[in-house]
Amino acid sequence: MTVVPVTSADLDAVEVAWFSALCSDDYQFLGVPDGSLRSSWKHCSDIVKTAESQGFGNILCPSSYQVGQDTLSFVAGCAPITDRINLLAAVRCGEMQPIMLARTIATLDHMLEGRLTVNIISSDFPGEQADSGYRYQRSREVVEILKQAWTRDQIDYQGEVYNFSGLTTDPARPYQQGGPMLYFGGYSPAALDLCGQHCDVYLMWPEKSEDIAERMKAANAAAERYGRTLDYGFRSHVIVRDTEAEAKDYARHIASKLDDDLGRAIRERALDSGSLGVSHQARNRELADLEGYIEPNLWTGIGRARSGCGAAIVGSTDQVLTKLEELQKMGIRAFILSGYPHIDEADHFGSRVLPQMKTCQLNKVWGRVPDSMPQTPLGAGERR
Repeated sequence: MTVVPVTSADLDAVEVAWFSALCSDDYQFLGVPDGSLRSSWKHCSDIVKTAESQGFGNILCPSSYQVGQDTLSFVAGCAPITDRINLLAAVRCGEMQPIMLARTIATLDHMLEGRLTVNIISSDFPGEQADSGYRYQRSREVVEILKQAWTRDQIDYQGEVYNFSGLTTDPARPYQQGGPMLYFGGYSPAALDLCGQHCDVYLMWPEKSEDIAERMKAANAAAERYGRTLDYGFRSHVIVRDTEAEAKDYARHIASKLDDDLGRAIRERALDSGSLGVSHQARNRELADLEGYIEPNLWTGIGRARSGCGAAIVGSTDQVLTKLEELQKMGIRAFILSGYPHIDEADHFGSRVLPQMKTCQLNKVWGRVPDSMPQTPLGAGERR
């Protein structure tokens, strides 16, 4: 299989991140609400603290309009209760006025002393059904305004959505020179073009290995048009146990009480439920075998009860590690993982698989430095 060129091709370590269930997405049984796992500040911050104690390098803090915790407020609250883990904050472009967003992100980056990363999202707002081209244009303008605010003394921007002239940006400089790293996922040509021009890590949901390789090639081609290169990330659920049989039994267990009508309602409440990426996850379920596996150890049953990332790597410690190593050889440099319940599965993965992986954190302050090496910040411009 072709290996796609990446920015950190010489790095033999990967960033391994976990997921905090801010959007009412934690279950003992998929689709069955559990009061002890509700998206409260206490429960979600406990997930973050568990991930840090297990040695995960980053944690995705997702965003939803309908349920759960406010992402940026939650990330701010995590600053004083964490020391090492990065926080990957999901930001829906256009939700907040972009100059205010630039200042908010800069403030969070200082609170976290450079441990902030940002997941750029393009989606409709409640009550909105915008053309995808417009949504990605809005996101492009937001990102370009953020970068002006973080690198210039004033903002002068004339776009299709936003127009600003002569606005001073003090004190919008983030802790990380140039701003936090930007993670991005999207399948359409407009999405790939935005990522290729402005973002750092291209995120993909689980699919067959050959489909992942094709997505990486497409993203790489988009970046090459702007004289840039990208890193690549893989967002997946995981179920790891001592044996494959135990892992597959647990997959059947967590799906054993799922009502298909309720699962459909959970999927459809997401504003991205009609996106191209989500449609690919649905297609994977249609192509899977009777047990829900689209290829060995890749189970699509998770997607019956959630929009977005809809598959899990399921297997023994060796099988899960082998799958991650195969993806790393393809060029993946960041894994964002999760499992149900999130604290329990973080413990399973953290005790079985994570100690066998060489890990790093992908941020601009520390650079791509393996955990076992002295962490010396990179100077301006050294990342590219």
